[in-house]
Amino acid sequence: MKVTKAIIPAAGLGTRVLPASKAVPKEMLNIVDKPAIQYLVEECAMAGITDILIITNRGKNVIEDHFDYSFELEENLKKNPSKKAIYDDVHAVADLANIYYVRQKETKGLAHAILTAEAFVGNDPFAILYGDDVIINNEKPVIGQLIEAYEKYGKCVTGINECPTEQVMKYCTLDVTDLGDSIYQVHKIIEKPAREEILTNFAILGRNVMTPDVFDIIRQTPPNEASGEVYFSEAISTIANRGNLLGVDFTGRRYDMGDKLGIVQANCEMALTHPEIGEKFKNYLKELAKTL
Repeated sequence: MKVTKAIIPAAGLGTRVLPASKAVPKEMLNIVDKPAIQYLVEECAMAGITDILIITNRGKNVIEDHFDYSFELEENLKKNPSKKAIYDDVHAVADLANIYYVRQKETKGLAHAILTAEAFVGNDPFAILYGDDVIINNEKPVIGQLIEAYEKYGKCVTGINECPTEQVMKYCTLDVTDLGDSIYQVHKIIEKPAREEILTNFAILGRNVMTPDVFDIIRQTPPNEASGEVYFSEAISTIANRGNLLGVDFTGRRYDMGDKLGIVQANCEMALTHPEIGEKFKNYLKELAKTL
């Protein structure tokens, strides 16, 4: 079955990037001249996804505005022939996909947010792109790499990469079997392992393709005793334990937009390849480096 639906959880509070995220959702923080969440929507569109549900909460209406037409702005741009390219870019944002919204009325974690998408998903397989994770591959979108694995094997798929040991200890470690073509069977997941518990340096990062039975798995997963939240990672572990989880060692440059350094890295590296400012920015960095 083709994967044509995606959800983007974007209801987090963005506490790691305060005070910037107090008034501007972290998903709307710019990478050069586009908000972070636009890169995720473009990734979906490149992979053939036609319907996207963005999960928001109070104070994030600006996300809806961004993916809507802006008639006054667009009319002003249309009147000026020199602004045609800008007009085309602005107008095209609203036509990337059919975009829907639902509010997560309580900030109760990722699994709870995903449950709000159940009516949207219905009986279809669907992609999940974490709102914090911008992953760039302009030739083969990362979510498309996962969709290919799902369509080949018919199993749930999660995006994985090999990470430095320190990062693995903050994320998770996986027991895997190599199936070829950068696809792995995931047998076991250990969250935030101690150094001696590390199975491999593969960790789960930012992208999933799930089947609708994940909703029942989330409901059957007991909440964490300390936080009271159901962790989505626990649901993914259950899928792995049942032999139904693949990992795709994806190709793409990942930026953590919930982290101040990640935001700066994204802006710096994307600016270097930007057709309008790339060369000037490169020269600026060369001169700046001489003063360090």
